[in-house]
Amino acid sequence: MGLLVMILGLALFFATHVFTTKREARAQAIATLGEGTYKILYAVVSLAGLALIIWGFAHYRSSGWIDIWYPPKAMKHITLALMLPAVILVVASYLRGRIYATLKHPMLAGIKLWAAAHLLANGDLGSIILFGSFLGWAVYDRISLKHRTDAGGPPIPVGGVSNDLIAVVVGVVAYVALAFAFHPVVIGVPVIGV
Repeated sequence: MGLLVMILGLALFFATHVFTTKREARAQAIATLGEGTYKILYAVVSLAGLALIIWGFAHYRSSGWIDIWYPPKAMKHITLALMLPAVILVVASYLRGRIYATLKHPMLAGIKLWAAAHLLANGDLGSIILFGSFLGWAVYDRISLKHRTDAGGPPIPVGGVSNDLIAVVVGVVAYVALAFAFHPVVIGVPVIGV
């Protein structure tokens, strides 16, 4: 049951995100609904999908676990190491500096790194579907960005190296909080000593 709910949540979440890549359909929806209504619907459907993903994955972990392969313990350490740059990249997408200017889409790079790292450490079916879906979507979205003809939103100014330093510091703090507080408490999986 949990796996099916998670898959439904993934379908809902990614349907909204893939829809935004269809720029003509998106523009038509905004023209029909109005920008405010479109954004509210987008947020509600995305959050509903995210809630179903979280609930479904938690239920799957507690009562429907299906092992596919057994990753070596070293993979968990590699995942832990890869997560630091993944978190920094996500932060750098909001604190635009040289990292942002170089990668152009550090959020997608961070999501790809996060998903790939978790695929290395988790060999169960639910994790493969969850993290594989996020990895596939991030790859798809990055490719679609190269082919978009519209300008998107208004350009956000890019700062200098100081923004990169702030992104690294905030990223390290967020990484420590995620790894040593959020992950063991909320996810139920300690990142050290596993």
